[in-house]
Amino acid sequence: MGELSASVQGRWSVVAGVRWYSRTPAARVPDAARPVVLVHGLGVSARYMVPLLQRLQGEFRVVAPDLPGFGRSSDPPEPLGLPGLADALAAWMSDYGLPRAALIGNSLGCQVIAHLAERHPERLARAVLVSPTMDPSAPRPRQQIARLLVDVTRERRPLPLIASRDYIEAGASRAWRTLRAALRDPAAEHYRQIRVPALVVRGERDPIVSAPWSEEVARLLPQGRLLTVPGAPHAVNFSAPDALARIVRPFLLEAD
Repeated sequence: MGELSASVQGRWSVVAGVRWYSRTPAARVPDAARPVVLVHGLGVSARYMVPLLQRLQGEFRVVAPDLPGFGRSSDPPEPLGLPGLADALAAWMSDYGLPRAALIGNSLGCQVIAHLAERHPERLARAVLVSPTMDPSAPRPRQQIARLLVDVTRERRPLPLIASRDYIEAGASRAWRTLRAALRDPAAEHYRQIRVPALVVRGERDPIVSAPWSEEVARLLPQGRLLTVPGAPHAVNFSAPDALARIVRPFLLEAD
């Protein structure tokens, strides 16, 4: 998959000294379409969110930004932990003209959404947590890496190539620091702060996020529910985008 397809276009913006890159549908969407922001995971860019973006375009005003320091977005003035990434995302939403939106995150993106819900609750209309990290049954970096290596064999091609390119562009040091910060993060405490309607989605064959942890996250959410995508691995948004779109579409269209 190339950087962009004919149905997707790129957009640049500058917020608080950071040059942001985001992907949006090339086709015009109705002005009344509900806004949806896709939040990528650890070390990668929003490139692997494009299959889901393509399946939601037309019905929603969907946009997939690269967080500061990842993908094509520039490095922030100083390294950002999860609270900093959440603050940066909230500032970008304001600049982009999205005072409030539904957020769909994959993996580490779910933790960023949880921090945004705690620090900027006015920004969040709904949340979809796809494969939410960090599963406490694997508290060490080497355990997470081992699980990731298993997942690579289950993902649809060419995701491993896309992810490898993104990891190289982000740099091993940034990815490593972000992984350690995510593992130290008391994720359960932050997921409790998502007080809007929320949907947890897990791939049935996800080796990184276990079924018990997914169930626990759904239980922690004041308005949470859990759905499983049969046969899907960790990056459900890339490897099973049709199934994920069928799940999230009615949830996003529910009356607030």
